[in-house]
Amino acid sequence: MQNIGLEQQRGHVLLIAGDAAVRRRSVQVAPSANLAAIGVVPVPALLNSEVPCDTTYLDGARDPNLVLMRLRTAAAAPGPLLVYLSGRLVVDRRGNSLHLALAGTTAGSVRYTALPWEWLGTELRGRPAGLTTVLLDLAADRAAWPLLQEYGSLPASPSAEVYGVVSPPGFAGNGNAVSSYTRHWIDHLRSSPVRPPNLQLHALAAGAAALPPGALVLPTARELGAAFPAAPGAGHAARGGHGQTLPLQRREPVRGDHPVPAAPVEVAPRDPRPHIHDLASSGRHDEAADLAEAWEQYVLQTHGHASAEAVDWLEIRADLARMAGDFGLATRLWTRVSRIRLARQPPDAPDVRAAATGALYCWTQLREPSAAIEAGPELIRLLRTLPSLEPRHLQLAQQRLELLHGTTSPG
Repeated sequence: MQNIGLEQQRGHVLLIAGDAAVRRRSVQVAPSANLAAIGVVPVPALLNSEVPCDTTYLDGARDPNLVLMRLRTAAAAPGPLLVYLSGRLVVDRRGNSLHLALAGTTAGSVRYTALPWEWLGTELRGRPAGLTTVLLDLAADRAAWPLLQEYGSLPASPSAEVYGVVSPPGFAGNGNAVSSYTRHWIDHLRSSPVRPPNLQLHALAAGAAALPPGALVLPTARELGAAFPAAPGAGHAARGGHGQTLPLQRREPVRGDHPVPAAPVEVAPRDPRPHIHDLASSGRHDEAADLAEAWEQYVLQTHGHASAEAVDWLEIRADLARMAGDFGLATRLWTRVSRIRLARQPPDAPDVRAAATGALYCWTQLREPSAAIEAGPELIRLLRTLPSLEPRHLQLAQQRLELLHGTTSPG
């Protein structure tokens, strides 16, 4: 095999500050401040690579063709590429297409003074998979927001990993300070003794940033599901709700009979779980589940599917499902949690019983007979293995399943 030298892998960091997002003379997103903050982070940390790298700063650009030229040069780099964009999204009303506003862009000049979003995808499309990261900290104006909601995402290229947030119009910003999402991304990048994967950085930053209501968080749950297929035998992470109290106040997970500290991340100045709980409590269930799934994927990759950390986040997803009213998913997840804990803890362990009770409660809330019949047998098998559980729970579950079978029998 031919060895490729570091110089042949030369990477590129392209930092683009578009026009500021302003509402009633109050700055919501200050791209120049964001660019200045991220620009002082060491390039190897930004790029997650030690290869030689070129860095391009574009702050205050007015000509979209100039930005296109810099983008094209960056995309031609043979090695890893990071593209960071901050600013406001606007719409070309004639073409009904999204653009990144540049300095001087007005509602009437979008077509000539803003960067068409599709140019980003076009230039990155030819790059090899796994070498391109796009990081976004944007705000959409009132014309762009409905179009963004219609898309449901903000793709850059199928070959690129896209992380970031797009805030809706009308939110109260931080003035000329660095945006909360970018600041937390940088803070976590700097504070971790080992450079975390981008997915972890994103989950931490989005969870700690206290984003405005309705903000679009990328990748979405659907995109995460496509990028990280469920493990064999694992339930699919549907949007849903759980039962019991959301276990965001961490218990000590158990390996065998020995308690070990719960630590899904080495350094976390702000814990994302309170924010996830706040989202779910306020009815923003999809956003809460998005963040929980993003964090769970990192835990699965770093600790494994059977780890105590993974079980902890499985419980969080189960309870989020109950809160959202998806009792089918909640039943499956709580049953799975109890099974995993049972494999390493005694049947009378409180955590085992609590998970089984959660599964039973959510199963009783299932109103669709076919769904209850599907989930019932596995739940009953679990209850039979827990002699310390109240006997009437098993009896009632068996009676309900028999009744459901009777009501759905032909004739």
